[in-house]
Amino acid sequence: MDYKDTLLMPKTEFPMRGNLPKREPEMQQKWGEMDIYRLVQERTKDRPMFVLHDGPPYANGDIHMGHALNKILKDFIVRYKSMSGYNAPYVPGWDTHGLPIEQALTNKGVKRKEMSVAEFRTLCEKYAYEQIDSQRTQFKSLGVRGDWDNPYITLKPAYEAQQIKVFGEMAKKGYIYKGLKPVYWSPSSESALAEAEIEYKDKKSPSIYVGFNVKDGKGILDTDVQIIIWTTTPWTIPANLGICVHPELTYVVVEAKGQKYLVAEELLESVKNEIGWEETSVLKTIKGIELDQVVTTHPIYNRDSLVMLGDHVTIEAGTGCVHTAPGHGEDDFYVGQKYGLDVLCPVDGKGVMTDEAEGFTGLFYDKANKAITEKLEEVGALLSLTFITHSYPHDWRTKKPVIYRATAQWFASIKDFRDDLLQAVKETKWVPAWGETRLFNMVRDRGDWCISRQRAWGVPIPVFYAENGEPIITDETIEHVSGLFREHGSNIWFEREAKELLPEGFTHEGSPNGEFTKETDIMDVWFDSGSSHQAVLEERDDLQRPADLYLEGSDQYRGWFNSSLSTGVAVTGKAPYKGVLSHGFALDGEGRKMSKSIGNVVVPSKVMKQLGADILRLWVASVDYQADVRVSDAILKQVAEVYRKIRNTFRFLLGNLADFNPDTHAVAYENLREVDQFMLVKLNNLVQQVRDHYENYEYATIYHAVNNFCTLDLSAFYLDFAKDVLYIEAKDQSDRRAIQTVLYESLLSLTKLVSPILSHTADEVWEFIPSAQEKSVQLTDFPVAQDFPNSQELLAKWSKFMDLRDDVLKALEEARNEKVIGKSLAAKVEVYVNADTKNLLDSIHENLQQLFIVSEFEVAGDYDKAPEKAIKLEYAAIMISKAEGETCERCWTVTPHVGEKESHPTLCPRCAEVVTEHYNHLV
Repeated sequence: MDYKDTLLMPKTEFPMRGNLPKREPEMQQKWGEMDIYRLVQERTKDRPMFVLHDGPPYANGDIHMGHALNKILKDFIVRYKSMSGYNAPYVPGWDTHGLPIEQALTNKGVKRKEMSVAEFRTLCEKYAYEQIDSQRTQFKSLGVRGDWDNPYITLKPAYEAQQIKVFGEMAKKGYIYKGLKPVYWSPSSESALAEAEIEYKDKKSPSIYVGFNVKDGKGILDTDVQIIIWTTTPWTIPANLGICVHPELTYVVVEAKGQKYLVAEELLESVKNEIGWEETSVLKTIKGIELDQVVTTHPIYNRDSLVMLGDHVTIEAGTGCVHTAPGHGEDDFYVGQKYGLDVLCPVDGKGVMTDEAEGFTGLFYDKANKAITEKLEEVGALLSLTFITHSYPHDWRTKKPVIYRATAQWFASIKDFRDDLLQAVKETKWVPAWGETRLFNMVRDRGDWCISRQRAWGVPIPVFYAENGEPIITDETIEHVSGLFREHGSNIWFEREAKELLPEGFTHEGSPNGEFTKETDIMDVWFDSGSSHQAVLEERDDLQRPADLYLEGSDQYRGWFNSSLSTGVAVTGKAPYKGVLSHGFALDGEGRKMSKSIGNVVVPSKVMKQLGADILRLWVASVDYQADVRVSDAILKQVAEVYRKIRNTFRFLLGNLADFNPDTHAVAYENLREVDQFMLVKLNNLVQQVRDHYENYEYATIYHAVNNFCTLDLSAFYLDFAKDVLYIEAKDQSDRRAIQTVLYESLLSLTKLVSPILSHTADEVWEFIPSAQEKSVQLTDFPVAQDFPNSQELLAKWSKFMDLRDDVLKALEEARNEKVIGKSLAAKVEVYVNADTKNLLDSIHENLQQLFIVSEFEVAGDYDKAPEKAIKLEYAAIMISKAEGETCERCWTVTPHVGEKESHPTLCPRCAEVVTEHYNHLV
């Protein structure tokens, strides 16, 4: 007869190959049909809420690896929370206003100037929704579960209405004001920019030293002295109205080439080198404070340039005498205000010099550098001209340089509630912990927030102006505009006149004729997304404020984390989040930034088509995401190999549970053999560890813990020796049912533990577990660690056994290499051990031959009396030889007892008994 037919080999239809690119879309379709998000929320509706608030990605273009990293991390958290005692809604969102969409339409040939603002905005909205639909499909293909049919979108009327209320509340508290101040200005965008919209890149600039003749030295300086300034922006010289010195610095009057100059004493040597002076002599030493109110003459124009005191002056570079143009610098502006200077800004919104820059009108500011430098040389004021490459602010969208330019803008006054902001930062839990210091320092050092933009596509600033120019922001107007936006959307602001947008019968003392105008600027897009705590968390019944967690990339410390904090504290007095978690950027395999020009971009959609979303998700779990992470084809292949091992473990477990019913076959813990109890304790520890790591957002540790349990504890040990029981023994034999009990508990726990990470695979496994009642593993709770008796003693005892087993495996491998044996079942093992190890082996009641997967095992004597030929290792001296006897045709054990039962001459007694009792029908 063919004894193969008597073996209880694994049986399962769970496929060995994942074929994820094909199966995952089918799984996602199934989730959609069963409305899995609704089912999960319904199941958990009465539990405490955990809200992870989604930071809105910008609705433009395909998702990149940073998007994938972010959304997958969020999905890990939400899935875990919903399986561990919480109601964890996830409402995805999109940021939809701003320049990129305007630019995208322009690139597509839309003629903005040939249509009304309202018409152009309608096209922007249509484009935004197209991008949302595309990105939503891509996010869903990652396996991210959420309320995709009801996302929040910053252009929706209800959102805009709440944003207006945030603005109104801040205005009511006195935090909103309009002022003429220098702000980052992008000539390429023709708009003001926030700090979060700035990036720094290297730029080549002229470096000039210029002499200003003293006109009135106030008895401190003679009129034949020149005060030397240094600047890398010659185009701002026409805007110069003063020179700043530090009150505490020491300054010197020096003579060089027959002329007297004033510079900071500590910078004299570097100035000599830059200008090329060989000989200098110090004529006078002066304290900076003594120079206050000295008057110099502008080198180009016949006007005064006042010497002022400024604490911002440093000796890091230059001359210690700082060229001051109040219309082109923040420090310049504030010191100019203190001394009563005008705010002169002779540059228009396109970066072109105006008539106020007499002699340079019509020149683009960068081109004006040359003309101004030549003029300075002509009048004898230019002392040195070189060129330097330095880090310079650029518009992060157009990638072109920005300038500081004074314009009338709307501001949110950070200084008025800075202390509250800093306190809110301290009260928030930050992961990683350095996030607290980073945002604290940013808030501490930041100026007021410029919230107005000169663009069309965005939420209008809801301000009216009276005939006398007075801005009107009242509770009544804010409430009315908010209501209009909720009903019609913000486009109504551009479709109606000011009078039609005001409450019926509205009057104001500044408009005796009832005439009003409206603000044409829109709000900074960071004000849009920064209002989401009000427009989403407060607006929706299925969420709550503050959120438990905000999770975004580390660039959002200056972006969404910051703007949300500012509006949240301004409106409620508290941060809109209890905790903030940040992740790094996705880089290529060599740690370089991904770039199309380099050709090193790893695209999520391509990875999913080749390997599957679960490989991408497992990659996210494998990396230290709080720092920058690397991804490449080679890295993803390594992850895919780990996935294959985990999948094979699931398949083995399923295959060996085909005839197992947990209701009738499960063996109680106290009736299990010690080795089975040991494995349940190991599983129990894994459950506790994994739960702890999910709680602390430590996914790489989970990745390694699960991988190690599958490969080391199960595959390399327990499942390896278990085959001799699972395949060989009769179906209902006690040891077999005991092992199946362990396999079943392992299968159930592992499927749930990996479900947040391997979302598709876990649900696929779940479909093959016969006893699973729920439609999806997502509708179950995480396993809970149990309190097994004697678990610590079991771990200690069997860990020692595993150490001994490692020694035996090393000896077997050496014997195999020396051709003493082939497979381990051909071996006889004799161990020579010390008293502790002998006691350990004596206390084990399991079949030691089976545990070591050999045919004979013998404790042959003391370690010290081992033969010379023995392999001496840490826990035993070991002799390996060929086992005596013949090989059983059914179980492959070598024993002298093969054929003792005449009816089965090729079987060992154990196999003969099993076949005789259970398989007579095959004989």
